[in-house]
Amino acid sequence: MEFPRYEINKYSPRQMVALPLVLLLLAVVVLGYTTLTTGLPVTPGIDFVGGTAVTVFTSDSREAIEATFAGYPLLSVGEGIGDGKYLQFGPMDDTQYRSLVALINEHYPDAKVDQIGETFGKTLQGQAFLALIFSFIGVAIVIFLVYRHLIASGAIVLAAVSDITITAAAMQVIGIPLSLGTTAALLMLIGYSADSNVLLTTRLLKRKGKLDEKLSGALRTGIIMTTTTLAAIAAMWVVSTAGQIQIISEIASVLLIGLFVDMMNTWMLNAGILKEYILRGNKR
Repeated sequence: MEFPRYEINKYSPRQMVALPLVLLLLAVVVLGYTTLTTGLPVTPGIDFVGGTAVTVFTSDSREAIEATFAGYPLLSVGEGIGDGKYLQFGPMDDTQYRSLVALINEHYPDAKVDQIGETFGKTLQGQAFLALIFSFIGVAIVIFLVYRHLIASGAIVLAAVSDITITAAAMQVIGIPLSLGTTAALLMLIGYSADSNVLLTTRLLKRKGKLDEKLSGALRTGIIMTTTTLAAIAAMWVVSTAGQIQIISEIASVLLIGLFVDMMNTWMLNAGILKEYILRGNKR
């Protein structure tokens, strides 16, 4: 029994780019709607909107903790190793915050309380946005300098933009908040996307040989590279999820989603664009 394989030479360029472009359009709709309703394309965590993080060691159940803090904006209750619990609260005024701290000290005297101010959260939000923008600009400049070719360079940048857009939309759909950790994961995806797409573009445009053979060879190499990375990140996700390390689990989840999306955008979207360009050039 053989597993179904993606025969990259069997499909026309239009067939190859159809699915990635449809998913990109749907992702833009999701992010656009979220931006209109919340002000950000992905629901932010307390890193970006401010709030209070509380670490406690207790045998109380999640339901008991939620009942204790029913009068406060409790966002999530994460469970760590042993009896560790990680509580996240949304923004509060000073009176409600002092009341919360008093209640925490009453029930959990050994708790650790960290507050992130709303202003500081917005500052982090702006810095994260600038980091994403400058990363895209830096990658685009380097790629244009290396290839000096509008279509090839544009296809790589489009694939990277599509990677981030579709991954961010998936985060919004399944409920992964935008935090410093998940922002770092998105930044890593930009670099990985450039790497895999540069491999494909170099094989097709700078090596001699038949188009079908170059596409097949590039696909084999790229899939081996991505599969190796996926295995490592999947292991990280299993360990962090089993150990209930929330931030590492979220980072691994974003990377897993992004790598699968990158496989699609590299070997369907970018490959389809380059294939169409080369075929038209051969006809001329």
